[in-house]
Amino acid sequence: MGILDSIPHVHAVPSHRPWPRAVVTEAGWQAAIDRLVEGGLTLLGFWGEPTAVHMAMIDGGSAEIAVVTYECTAGTFPSVAGHHPPALRLERTIHDLFGLVPTVADDLRPWLDHDVWGKSYPLSGRDTSRDVRPYQFLPSEGEALHQVAVGPVHAGIIEPGHFRFTANGEHVVRLEQRLGYTHKGIESLMQGASLAAAAKLANRTSGDSAVAYAFAFARAVEAALDIEAPSRATYLRGLMAELERLANHLGDIGAICNDASFALMHAQTGILRERCLRAANVAFGHRLMMDVIVPGGVTRDIAPDGVAALRTLLAEIDKVFPRLIELYDNTASLQDRTVTTGIVKTEYARQFGAGGYVGRASGRNFDARRMLAYAPYDRLSFEVPVLEAGDVNARVWIRIREVEQSVALIAQVLDMMAPGEIMSALPAACGECEGLAVTEAFRGDVLIWLRLGGELRVERCHLRDASWFQWPLLEAAIEGNIIADFPLCNKSFNCSYSGADL
Repeated sequence: MGILDSIPHVHAVPSHRPWPRAVVTEAGWQAAIDRLVEGGLTLLGFWGEPTAVHMAMIDGGSAEIAVVTYECTAGTFPSVAGHHPPALRLERTIHDLFGLVPTVADDLRPWLDHDVWGKSYPLSGRDTSRDVRPYQFLPSEGEALHQVAVGPVHAGIIEPGHFRFTANGEHVVRLEQRLGYTHKGIESLMQGASLAAAAKLANRTSGDSAVAYAFAFARAVEAALDIEAPSRATYLRGLMAELERLANHLGDIGAICNDASFALMHAQTGILRERCLRAANVAFGHRLMMDVIVPGGVTRDIAPDGVAALRTLLAEIDKVFPRLIELYDNTASLQDRTVTTGIVKTEYARQFGAGGYVGRASGRNFDARRMLAYAPYDRLSFEVPVLEAGDVNARVWIRIREVEQSVALIAQVLDMMAPGEIMSALPAACGECEGLAVTEAFRGDVLIWLRLGGELRVERCHLRDASWFQWPLLEAAIEGNIIADFPLCNKSFNCSYSGADL
């Protein structure tokens, strides 16, 4: 039985897509919420339009995805977050962007709006009165509690985010984040954009995941237009995705060790990361491989000396990385800082649908490359490492094992990739159509949903980073730890600010 079979709905939206969508009644919307609360389904995405809200859900057993739509005829919708906490920040974002009001909501504080938008709702064009008041952090009561405010401007060259700690001495009682400082209106910029312009915007949603976003956007467009990229193009996409994963994981492993005052690992993994970026530049003409993956395929083939550069990279990693793993594993001062620090409970990872190393370090066995088996991963052999401890150390080890898997995947692609076309022709125009795609970025699953209109213009596009469901877990992970361990916990999550600020 499919997801929608158990959810009352008004009508199904006709589609050739592999994922169904239906407009639901209020009872159907509540039934979908109940399925999320019970744990039978996991929230995959939650976004709005001027007069409707949409929820994408996935069945963890069958990997079936379905989207339910509730039409907000009165400008309101039944609150999801009031029953299912993972929806909270997305629900607050919907209110900020469209002015739609979740009824019986526990938290209507703005998320993206930092008291500068006035009465404007950017994506709806509406001018509706709203109650603007100074932002109120959640209260904590008890003896000897004090607050420590960190950010939004930080000492390092990182993105801005505010962290409000409530502590008893050094021990953290509550952490609350306030993000949105890097809001750039990317979904608004998408509206009316050509596919070429929209693809560039998707590339730049979160710069360290440029390939993953471009991959997801291209696949969403291809799903909407019912076309497929050529086989060689899918292999090239996989090659770039694994190169991006390698570079980021190597950088993260070193950065985590650096926050534990072990600079040697940081220096050595930094060298390997730089080697990845240089190999990417040789192979695809750009260190971050931006603007190569586009709807229909890729804009360029691998350079003539790209294969040799990648094989040299793999050989260097195979030679150096095992020694670094041994160094990490046998350094007691590192283990003292990472083991049992910043634990994410297994039930929290499941409830929030945490992806990537955050979820897999806490026992959630989900990887979009395997569960949704999109090309080229449906033709490749790889393992998905999963651990149960849920601490900083486990998140490091997931990265270590994924580095090893990415090296093996790149080698497979280089051996299997055959000559061929790299671009499928797009139609000149289309009627209104929708597409949805999920790809596995180094942080976890990235979802993109879009609607196209005539002349292949984007009518609406929603981009959801894995960080939306990881940032709240960082608040839970630091509770009971000391403030001095926050940089270590934060780095082990390495959530995206830009990807969550839109």
